[in-house]
Amino acid sequence: MGLKTVGLLSPGDMGHVVGKVLKQNGLQVLTCLEGRSDRTRRLAEISGVEAVSSYDQLVKDVSLIISILVPAEAKNVAQSVGLAIKDTGEKIVYADCNAISPETSKQIDVVISEVGSKFVDAGIIGGPPRQKGITRFYCSGPDTSTFEELGNYGLDVRVAGREIGQASGLKMCYAASTKGYTALCTELLIAAKKMGLYERLVEEFQLSQEVRYRSMESGLPGMPTKARRWIGEMEEIAKTFEDLGLTPKIYQGAADVFRMVGETSLAEETPETQDKSRTLAQMIKLLTKS
Repeated sequence: MGLKTVGLLSPGDMGHVVGKVLKQNGLQVLTCLEGRSDRTRRLAEISGVEAVSSYDQLVKDVSLIISILVPAEAKNVAQSVGLAIKDTGEKIVYADCNAISPETSKQIDVVISEVGSKFVDAGIIGGPPRQKGITRFYCSGPDTSTFEELGNYGLDVRVAGREIGQASGLKMCYAASTKGYTALCTELLIAAKKMGLYERLVEEFQLSQEVRYRSMESGLPGMPTKARRWIGEMEEIAKTFEDLGLTPKIYQGAADVFRMVGETSLAEETPETQDKSRTLAQMIKLLTKS
């Protein structure tokens, strides 16, 4: 099937860049902005993603829908699209690219399959694809051929396996490492600050963990703008590990760290309004005071 038009839910921080890449490479990209924020609407305009009036209209106009949302909304949006598919009688491919557990992905598969459409499990590793080589779109399921066509339109698409849940599982394990580490570093630096040991700890990191500390300096200051989104992602990782008979407590704790950060004024900033001159030390000082 030759792709011409795809649906995108929704054009947020990651989604609007994905939509822009697809448009630049020849696809028409549509969205439904029902219930979305003013910021998401602005990002849609910036990326050139066109809005239609309803989910019913969206499923009539596209052959593939790509879902890129906060994890907590993934199933709700899939159910809304499922109702639209049922109402219109259309048959589409629905690809969930969210940071959700394999079990949640399987639940969404049921929602989409029950209304006669195909489901693709997918996971995004890397930041928004503003340049080549930084973002991979892993997919899994019995038939990922339609989603794989996105590889012809500027995305790096790779097959993780032929079972629903494998792409999500890969994303969960990867994010457990990267974002879990961010939570760990944030908490230990706040602890050091509270004990009056921040400078001593930084000196020791610079002596014995120089590369790791440079990574903290460059990566952690941008975290507060994402903290609220990452709560749900950590909870999905915890669920993934618990379903495998492993402890969920590590990532329940990571969710608590991001929840704490999400309650501070730093989390009110967006990537557009964030103070990009703020240093790691300044961020930790503000979080400690909060």
